[in-house]
Amino acid sequence: MSDVKQISTGSPFEKAFGYSRAIVKGGWCFVSGVTGYDYTTMEMPDGIAQQARNCFETISAVLTEAGFEMSDIVRVQYTVTDVDLVDEVVPVLGEMMGDILPAATMVIADLIKPEMLVEIEVTAFKG
Repeated sequence: MSDVKQISTGSPFEKAFGYSRAIVKGGWCFVSGVTGYDYTTMEMPDGIAQQARNCFETISAVLTEAGFEMSDIVRVQYTVTDVDLVDEVVPVLGEMMGDILPAATMVIADLIKPEMLVEIEVTAFKG
């Protein structure tokens, strides 16, 4: 895997679950699903809007470390734990992705911890 770069945020989940926060290969950066933790404090905000903002802060930092920008995002998947939370999170998604307009999917599903309300996964490409 010499042409692959692994990126970590130091989250305890990465070690426990055996994954990298992101993988860079060629012009691609694959960012694993990011939840709303503030990874410096490992604290989780109560609301989905702030959790989504934290997700994007983590994603932005990871992309920067990988040599990418938010504008390089070509694909995003949102996992939201409750359809009733969608209206609350949509303004944040529009604010963060509205100028980029990547291909996107939203799934309603449980996440691994009850405090997690949203998880965001992105793929970036530099052509």
